[in-house]
Amino acid sequence: EGKSFTRAAERVGRTQSAVSMQIRRLEELLGHPLLVRTPRGVQPTPQGAWLLDRARAMLALNDEIVANFRAPPMVGQVRLGTPDDYALAWLPDILARFAETHPAVELDVTCLNSDVLADRFAEGRLDLTLLTEGHEAPGVAGQRIWRGPLRWVGSPPHALHRRDPLPLALALPDSGCPWRNAALGALRRAGRQWRVTYNSATQTGCFTVALAGLALTVSTPCTLPQGLSWLGEAEGLPPLPEMGILLLRHEASVGVPAADALAAHIVEGFWRAGLASAQAA
Repeated sequence: EGKSFTRAAERVGRTQSAVSMQIRRLEELLGHPLLVRTPRGVQPTPQGAWLLDRARAMLALNDEIVANFRAPPMVGQVRLGTPDDYALAWLPDILARFAETHPAVELDVTCLNSDVLADRFAEGRLDLTLLTEGHEAPGVAGQRIWRGPLRWVGSPPHALHRRDPLPLALALPDSGCPWRNAALGALRRAGRQWRVTYNSATQTGCFTVALAGLALTVSTPCTLPQGLSWLGEAEGLPPLPEMGILLLRHEASVGVPAADALAAHIVEGFWRAGLASAQAA
């Protein structure tokens, strides 16, 4: 951050030689150079930048642990909105971690479609909400906390991908669902015929129809119910675009400790999940 060993030494209260020696020992331990001198000052190497991001996360976790034990118990209520598929796929671990560190905070969790959640958020009935990218509330800049592929889902024994027209289970047509639009757009570009045989207000409803072998559906990466599998180009289905997940903060909740803490847990939880997925891949 200081871009020089001299400024770094002043900041941490040590001599320049001591800081240089610590960096050199760290480089020897890891087996890679971490910093390089440039005309603009000391800059991290690619390995150094990778380490820096994770070191900041480690220090933030350290500060959170210390603050949790030194600060008075956090109390209050936070109203969180989430689509049902995100609630099942992402939130259990996040909410469990939050409850461990802030047991006195009451959570009011609402599971609805993104379009309904966007309306409730705009009305001030939610402090935080997760939304599928494309459902942004007017005048509110959401924070993208995840982005990844949309994928086809079906029951392999029923081989519905061979049907023409292709039977689909998707979100309600008037919901403006980006997943629905992406799936139909991909089929249209590929010249495939389709028929939306089931419309559902929830992802659970779409999975239920797919489990029954009545239609294919789409989803972002998650733990699929037993009996469903990911499908794709091997089954003759067109590739689907990436989709993003947004976190929106109502202006009235900014600076409220309980809401700030939950937002931080959600961002960290999605980062952890994304890192785990990348490592698994």
